[in-house]
Amino acid sequence: MTTNTAHAVHQIARPTGFPTAADFTYASSPVPRPGPGTALVENLLLSVDPYHRGMMDGGEGGFELNTPLEGRSVGRVLASRDPGLREGDLVFHRAGWRTHALVTLGVDGTRKLRGHEGVPLEAYLSILGGTGLTAYAALTRTAALRSGEDLFVSAAAGGVGTATGHIARLLGARRIIGSAGSAAKVRHLTGTLGFDAAFDYHDGPVGEQLAQAAPDGIDVYVDNVGGDHLEGAIDSLREYGRVAWVGAISTYHGDRSPAAPRNLFEVVHKSLRLEGVLVRNHTNLQDELEDLLVPHLRSGRVGTDTTVVQGFEGTVEAFLGMLRGDNLGKMLVRIGA
Repeated sequence: MTTNTAHAVHQIARPTGFPTAADFTYASSPVPRPGPGTALVENLLLSVDPYHRGMMDGGEGGFELNTPLEGRSVGRVLASRDPGLREGDLVFHRAGWRTHALVTLGVDGTRKLRGHEGVPLEAYLSILGGTGLTAYAALTRTAALRSGEDLFVSAAAGGVGTATGHIARLLGARRIIGSAGSAAKVRHLTGTLGFDAAFDYHDGPVGEQLAQAAPDGIDVYVDNVGGDHLEGAIDSLREYGRVAWVGAISTYHGDRSPAAPRNLFEVVHKSLRLEGVLVRNHTNLQDELEDLLVPHLRSGRVGTDTTVVQGFEGTVEAFLGMLRGDNLGKMLVRIGA
């Protein structure tokens, strides 16, 4: 890639079921020049996320075909006509899946990074980025996890799942239980990340495995899957339990789960609360999140938990790999130093 050429991933077809590489293409164009009020950013790290899959179906708020895809990114300012940004500044923005972007401070989530010494760049797209902010909002605002309570998180070896485990431990959770999609991921959860128990959802009904892992029940469930995981969690939740519903991986790619768990009326019987989590409603918590986590990132108590693909040309495969569950933690693409 030359410094005079920008590269971007375009979606060229609507996926039918699981996306394929044929649904995308890599396009080139001259590097844009910043106009008044904008800054030119060279992207260093890109995020590929589960929510991208839903947006690829189009419709209101979805991706348009034959245009650069969007995504969370960290980049360095190369040139600026934005008075709030200077050359060399590191910024978080949402014009990812491309090598260069024009951004404006405060628009579409663009913000200058605080640049904490001793914190790796990957953290700003994982546990200090939208991934960690989602987990933090789910635990502290939606579910209001209290010290001494027991937590279950699904897709626990993914980006939001690993962040949820770290943050819940710092908040004083008593027991943390996770589900994952392989024996290796289960070992990673209990052996590396410090989960108290974990299980592979392929090994049997989720409700039965959760009941074995948490025979006394749970207080909070952070749901990244939906379907049978939500049904199993409702069975295990104690009275006045809370569900923070982040995502529904089980309904992706046309593989639709039942519209509602068969035991949904237990929400009434147990006085449960179920509430969705949209990270865009909690951006005001960013400084609070960083104040909590930065000391622990510096000490090594908390890790970034990322799987990093090298090179912009690996963006599509990184996305497909994330959907297949190839990653431990947050899947990122590094395209610059």
